[in-house]
Amino acid sequence: MKSKFTRRDWFKSTVALTTGLAFSSSVLDGLAAPMSKAEEDFYSNPYNGKTRLNSNENPYGPSEKAKKAVMQILSEANRYPFSAIDEFKEILAKKEGVSKDYIHVGAGSGDLLCQSGAAFGIEGGRIVSGYPTFPALMNYAQVFNATWDKIDLNEKLEFDYNTLAGAIKSDTRLVFVCNPNNPTGTVVDPNKVRAFCEEISKKVPVYADEAYLEFLEPAQQISMVDLVKKDMNVVVSRTFSKVYGLAGLRMGYIVARPELIKKIARYGGGIPINQTAIAAATASLGDENFMAMVRSKNAVARKVMTDYLDQKKYSYGKTLTNFVFFPAPKDGKSILKGMEDAGYLMRIWDYQQKEWCRVSIGTEEEMKGFVKAFGDFVA
Repeated sequence: MKSKFTRRDWFKSTVALTTGLAFSSSVLDGLAAPMSKAEEDFYSNPYNGKTRLNSNENPYGPSEKAKKAVMQILSEANRYPFSAIDEFKEILAKKEGVSKDYIHVGAGSGDLLCQSGAAFGIEGGRIVSGYPTFPALMNYAQVFNATWDKIDLNEKLEFDYNTLAGAIKSDTRLVFVCNPNNPTGTVVDPNKVRAFCEEISKKVPVYADEAYLEFLEPAQQISMVDLVKKDMNVVVSRTFSKVYGLAGLRMGYIVARPELIKKIARYGGGIPINQTAIAAATASLGDENFMAMVRSKNAVARKVMTDYLDQKKYSYGKTLTNFVFFPAPKDGKSILKGMEDAGYLMRIWDYQQKEWCRVSIGTEEEMKGFVKAFGDFVA
């Protein structure tokens, strides 16, 4: 009789081997659970040709430069990417203005968030963040019995940094911020975020998720990496999944002081990224024409959605990203089912005892089709 070796079994064995740490079976089960639940939430059914407005993907990527780089690197697919990873870290370090030991790469920023959740969660204590936000780090931290202190957003659906600062306790291990925030799309003045990070990092590490920063115009793309350069207790994560359009190749990185990098990297795999992802990401860096095209087309398509919401007098988070967050006008499950039947996938979030819609921005034509189908369904 063949034994059934499940994906969860594989994940648990991989964690134990790559970290070199002894975890109880219950902890390993818990580590596997957040990934499985996320898959169920996002991808419980096959796409079957439906328009994917549920994962904040870039409908225009990857760039032609990235595609060309992938094709060229395929002849080296028989080689391990050890030297390529090292060279890529050097490229990222130069981009961010730091030395290579300030860089850690992973299979998308989601992978790095999970590593960070394990690294800080194993200490127990509390992780503080605004809510709702992208939960991967906090979900993993809770596996180790860390407590997630959720601080409601303000009336503009933005992180409330004053309240967040007041929520820090003696056993707080990490503060998580996300700007622009997912799922609301809202952006807080980076000067306010910077002042918060400067002050709070004197007491406890701050993790700044900047996955959607490149959707802002270049002059607005103010990163917290400058604080890392000053050796402050700040971790900044970035991804190639969004503006760069490489979600399927899985590439992300964090910038932090070397001691924080070592703390987090302990929970990563031995070979975290592959040759094709490195080649595509390297080619994408600095492709300003492609990124400008994505921002421009995204803004046009997003306006189709926000014009509809304005016309129907729906409130929504002021977004500069590739998704929009607004109160659900009907029961969330019925909206998901109705829109799926109409050929569109989207998300529903629970917040303050209400249900909210998060709709990713597709192409202009996709958004025109969506608002027509959505309007017909909720009428």
